[in-house]
Amino acid sequence: MAEIADYINTDFKAIDSHETIAAVRDFFAELNFSHFPVIDDDIYIGSISSDDIETFDSDKKVIDYKYTLEGFFARTDSIWLEVLEVFAKNHSNLIPVLDENNNYVGYYEIEDIMSFFHHTTFLKEQGKIIIVKKGVLDYSMSQITQIVESNNGKLLGLFISDSDIDSVEVTIKISSGALNEIVQTFRRYNYEIISEHNEDNYITNLKERADYLDRYLNM
Repeated sequence: MAEIADYINTDFKAIDSHETIAAVRDFFAELNFSHFPVIDDDIYIGSISSDDIETFDSDKKVIDYKYTLEGFFARTDSIWLEVLEVFAKNHSNLIPVLDENNNYVGYYEIEDIMSFFHHTTFLKEQGKIIIVKKGVLDYSMSQITQIVESNNGKLLGLFISDSDIDSVEVTIKISSGALNEIVQTFRRYNYEIISEHNEDNYITNLKERADYLDRYLNM
């Protein structure tokens, strides 16, 4: 499988900070980028937004609006989850890429990264999804992995899919193992099960008891 760094794009040169706003506006008009990297003497200084540039004076230069540039970027050695996180946090469809010495290398486009994501084992391999929730200070990725593997489960991947100041939700994908036993083990370790599973005997038993109680009360 290709590495995510293979998707670094150099089709268009970074915008020079001394380029006019009018020229950059024409550049954005031809291409569907939300942002594009700006360099000053070959040093990356931030990304200019296509929305912001509509409010700028056409006769001025990009450097005149340096204070509006957004400084997000990915590294050449960033893993795909880290790259996706940068995309999500900055609401951009393009991310500049810098090497370990902060040299500008190129950029990632969201379409390419999503294509890469769809070819990862996490999505490509068939499996079952479990979503668990626990206190932000109480959960452990190593414990989650141990719970899956102790029930003969094969872990395809996991990531934090939601979080707040109190708790985190972790999405887990497994390709084998007794799902019901895995789910029950998570409960024994005080994880809340967010996803629904037909194999979940605990939920089935609760429903049966509720139905029985409902019939009893209506006798």
